[in-house]
Amino acid sequence: MSIDRSKIRWNGWGWTAHEDRLAGQDVVWTWLAGELGMPALLATPARALENIELAQSRLTVEDRARFIQILGADRVRDDPFERAYHARGKSYHDLLHLRAGDLSTAPDAVLFPRSTDEVLSIFAAASEGGTAVVPYGGGTSVVGGVTGQHGAFKSVVCVDLSNMDRMIDVDPQSMTAAAEAGITGPALEKALHANGFTLGHHPQSFEFSTLGGWIAHRGAGQGSNRYGRAEEWLIGATVATPRGVLRTGGFPASSTGPRLNDLVLGSEGIFGIITEATVRLRPLPTASDYRGYLFRDFASGLAAIRDAAREEIPVTMLRLSDAPETKFYRAFGALGRKRSLADRIAQIYLDARGFDDKACAMIAGFEGDAASVAGERRQFDALAKKNGALALGEGQGRRWKDGRFHGPYLRDPMMDRGVGVDTLETATSWTKLDTLYVAVRDALESAIRETAPRPGAHGVVTCHVSHSYPDGASLYFSYSFPRALDGEVAQWRAIKNAASDAIVANGGTISHHHGIGEDHLPWMAAEKGSLGIDVLRAVKMALDPKGLLNPGKLIPD
Repeated sequence: MSIDRSKIRWNGWGWTAHEDRLAGQDVVWTWLAGELGMPALLATPARALENIELAQSRLTVEDRARFIQILGADRVRDDPFERAYHARGKSYHDLLHLRAGDLSTAPDAVLFPRSTDEVLSIFAAASEGGTAVVPYGGGTSVVGGVTGQHGAFKSVVCVDLSNMDRMIDVDPQSMTAAAEAGITGPALEKALHANGFTLGHHPQSFEFSTLGGWIAHRGAGQGSNRYGRAEEWLIGATVATPRGVLRTGGFPASSTGPRLNDLVLGSEGIFGIITEATVRLRPLPTASDYRGYLFRDFASGLAAIRDAAREEIPVTMLRLSDAPETKFYRAFGALGRKRSLADRIAQIYLDARGFDDKACAMIAGFEGDAASVAGERRQFDALAKKNGALALGEGQGRRWKDGRFHGPYLRDPMMDRGVGVDTLETATSWTKLDTLYVAVRDALESAIRETAPRPGAHGVVTCHVSHSYPDGASLYFSYSFPRALDGEVAQWRAIKNAASDAIVANGGTISHHHGIGEDHLPWMAAEKGSLGIDVLRAVKMALDPKGLLNPGKLIPD
């Protein structure tokens, strides 16, 4: 097992030993209260596990014995920590329940298989005992993808793949690798680096998420402009289903009908459990250059990204913050720091150049060999200058790259002080992007005001573009708001519904890379159409006729 789960927060994000950088920073909380229109922020600590009573496991003695016969007693766990840890994922909605001590979705047991054959045997035992099965990789879903629903079944078990984390093969000649699905991002990259390669898939959940999870929710890493989304690097997968083993792909290209890979990508464990995968590799880059730019407004930054995509400049990443995000992080970074003469001179310079409160910051990344990185940067420099940007140098880029996995750690201390923090993302064509951006931002701001705990309270809504294509781009919204402590889940639902309705009404996809899970299920039919949903149901019936796998996800009832 590549990660010791006992060292990870069961009801929050990341390592329990991670330092809370905001501890004792009263200036931060005073400032944030003002930003949210609140006189002060209230202490709202999470309940400790030892103070929470879990429901009795619904597995019968016979059910449990079947699983022990397959795995041994040490890999069938029903202790409070394992059940609580696997009750939900890591969304804001999930954490509202977990922090309040609501463990009603805790599985009745957690199973730790070590092979595809053992997963198949688990399915047989679950079918015999009337038990639902929830697959679990890193547990980092932010859309309710691993919630332990038992549906019409009498009990539910969680199948945790953390013991299936081996690197199976690296083929330098074909530039491919095969690994078990439970391998985490750091372990996978460490093994690939030793052979001179990289997959290059770095989602913000990289530290804890797994290869199988990336495939199951059709993920996109921060460097997807260079390294591709999951559908671009997945060659083939081994999938254990209640009907047997499904093997997909395996060729560089093939015209033998529809690609079975597409039944696995984004399937969220409802058709089967991914146990192994073969992926395309890239040579490990020998040079990288991440740097900052400042655009006069969001439109000019979007124009630069659009131009880069159309001119096929091989960037690794272009991350453009809108004006509210640019201002928020600039103000946050300046808290507690005395304004220097250099700061005042820089502001005078920006004012003289016409960079006002509409200015938007961008981080651009380039990776490869030294010559190609230098060439790509020069190309983008020229394009950014054409769109009126000011080059800020490498400092901002280095700071972003050094801290790119730290953002989720800020959510727990904010929730400890009565602040809600959530994200959502979408994508659409360039033609619709401006309208979609305004509609979703306005929907979020209005819903937050309407559900705020007191008159005058409001939220902070920010957005950035992090993935781009010749025909369009993604929009990633983050929003913070004062929690309505007497109705937090209803408040979250109202905000989520308003934003999701705005996405669908304005031509966006309900999810660009987070997936569907439970949270986006109400909008799935609008995107796929009734016939599309029927196709998914038919696949479900073919591979999982009893509906054992991950009830309540992806396909509407």
